[in-house]
Order: sequence, then C-alpha cells, then structure tokens
Amino acid sequence: MVSEPGSQSGDHETPDEDREVAELRAEIDEVERAVARRIEPGSRGFVIAVLVFAMIIALLLPWVGDSAGWQVLLRGDESAIPRLFAATSVGFGVVASALTLIARRWWLAWVCAVGCCIASVDGLLAIWSQQSSGASGVPGSGPGIGMIIALLLVIMLAANWLRTAWSRPDTVG
Repeated sequence: MVSEPGSQSGDHETPDEDREVAELRAEIDEVERAVARRIEPGSRGFVIAVLVFAMIIALLLPWVGDSAGWQVLLRGDESAIPRLFAATSVGFGVVASALTLIARRWWLAWVCAVGCCIASVDGLLAIWSQQSSGASGVPGSGPGIGMIIALLLVIMLAANWLRTAWSRPDTVG
C-alpha cells in the first residue's frame, strides 16, 4: 500500500482534522434543527392565502343587521359573541395565518390550527346568538351572509392548518 506524501501511516486523523469534522457535524446538526422548525406548506399555502383573502372580503359583508364584520369588530354596539368571533377570526384567520405563511414556523402553524378551531366554535355560537331570542323573547334577525361565510372560511382554515401542522416530518435531535 502506497501512502500519500505527508500522510501518516494508518487511518488516524490529526487533532485538527478531528476538530474540523466535529465543527462540520455541529454545523450540519444546527441546519437540521433549523429546517425541522420550519414548515413548507406547498400548494396548501396558496389555498390558505386565498382563504385569508376571502376572509378579508367576508369582513366587508353584513354580519349583524346592517353592520359589516369590520364594524362588529371595531364598534362596541353589537353583542359580545359576534364581536368575539370577529376578533378570533381576524386574529387567527387573517393576522396569524399571514404571519405563519411569511415566517413558516412549525409552532405558528399549530397556533393557527388551534386558534382557527376556537374561532370556528366562536362562529357557531355567534350564529346561534343571532338566531335565538333575547330578553324580549323575540327571535333575533339572524346572522348576516358575511358571518356565515366567515364561519365556513374559518373551518376550512382550521382544516388546512391542522393538515399543515401534522405534516411536519419527525426529526431526531
């Protein structure tokens, strides 16, 4: 067996080579951890972006009487449950979803998934509150088309965020 010039006989590495290999291994492990913290929604990301845009449009439609969704959110003259739905649907369905699509962080995908599930329950309660009778005993006027569309959009967002959050590959480290 012929050895290369300057190399030692045998398979022993020098301390400098051991240190370089250890540094390279640490760098590769760090890159792996950084990739594991990120999501890649792929085509589902486009679907989520379209749903977020549709949610913004739903905020312009009537929710309670003649009040649009953004008015329910910003004014305090509507009942508390539709305001809660407006806040959670905008918070998780629009703001958190857009932030998650930009940042692509795995934990934010879970925040959106859980938050949109909570917002969908809030939406069901908001619709129910608009149909049930108040203290006067007279049934409510019913939810506006914007509130119904927003509920459907939040349910679809919750499903897409749950699928995205669950799709994270298992990693070691």
